[in-house]
Formats: sequence, structure tokens, C-alpha cells
Amino acid sequence: MRPLAASDFRAWSEVRARNADWLTVWEPRRQPTLPDPTTDRSAFTSRCVQRDRDRVNGVAYQFGLFIDQRVAGEVNLNNVVRGAMQSGTIGYWIDRHHAGQAYVAEGVGLLMQFAFEQLGLHRVEICIVPRNTNSRRVMEKLDIRDEGVALRYLEINGVWEDHIRYAMTIEEWTIRREEIAAAWL
Repeated sequence: MRPLAASDFRAWSEVRARNADWLTVWEPRRQPTLPDPTTDRSAFTSRCVQRDRDRVNGVAYQFGLFIDQRVAGEVNLNNVVRGAMQSGTIGYWIDRHHAGQAYVAEGVGLLMQFAFEQLGLHRVEICIVPRNTNSRRVMEKLDIRDEGVALRYLEINGVWEDHIRYAMTIEEWTIRREEIAAAWL
């Protein structure tokens, strides 16, 4: 995993275009007045610049997921909040061709290690639409705690969708670190 760069446009764009039907049902609707980073190189470059800025400001950490040196998805830590909360939200997507092969579970495990051990966060959460069985399977593989359903939590593809909230705290990470590292890192 590494941050995406402007030079990744062609490979990232190809994966996103090929997987549009597979991915967009789980994502917020793109504003039609904004350029599409999947088809517009300058929009993708701006996206990379903004993500670099987010990383420098400590508010988000987005990483491309690479398999055999090729873009296969993303694993991101967003909405990093400091102060009394010390938390962030993990999101991810993967090329349908690579789904079910545990690459996302490995990426999420690595991102949790980064969040807890390098950033010093107290809590991370992953929020998933209940019918998204593939994403829920990642949480089952990692045995991440289910905190229940948040009603109409996020807008997904134009609809306010319920989300299952999964979470882990630093206390849980400390207990489970070796187990997760042995299985996934």
C-alpha cells in the first residue's frame, strides 16, 4: 500500500471504469457538476493533491492497494479527529477480480496497525451497508466488533442508507495485535 500519485491515473482509472457497476452501488453519488476523477486526469491529480494535503494536516490517510505492482483498490483512514475523540473511519474498495482473496482484510489490518501504533488513535470504525455482504465478510475475517446499526447514516448512491458500525479501540488492538499480525500482516 502507498498513497496514490498523479502517475497512477491510467491504472486507477481503468480499474474504476471496469468496476463501475460493482463499486458505485456502495458509494456516495458523485455531484454531476464536478469533474469525474475516473475520466478526467486533472480531477484525479487534484484528488491526489488534496489527499496529500489531508495527510500533511493529519485529517485523512488514503492508500492505493497494489497487487503485483498494479492498482487493485484503496484502503483509507478518513475523518481523523483528535482532541478527546482520537478516532478515524476506515473505508475500502477492491477490484472485483481480486475480491474474496483477503487483500482488503490484510490492508485493513495494516491500516489499523498504522492508526493505533503510529498515529496514536484510540478508536477506528468501519461503517457498512447491511446488504454489503462482501464488506461485512472482511469484518468477520478480522473479527471486528459489531456496535449495531446507525439508521440512515450515510448517503449512498442517492439514498440515505443504514450502516452497521464496526469498531476497535486501542485496548482491543493491544490484546489482539499479535493475533491480527500473525494472521494478516
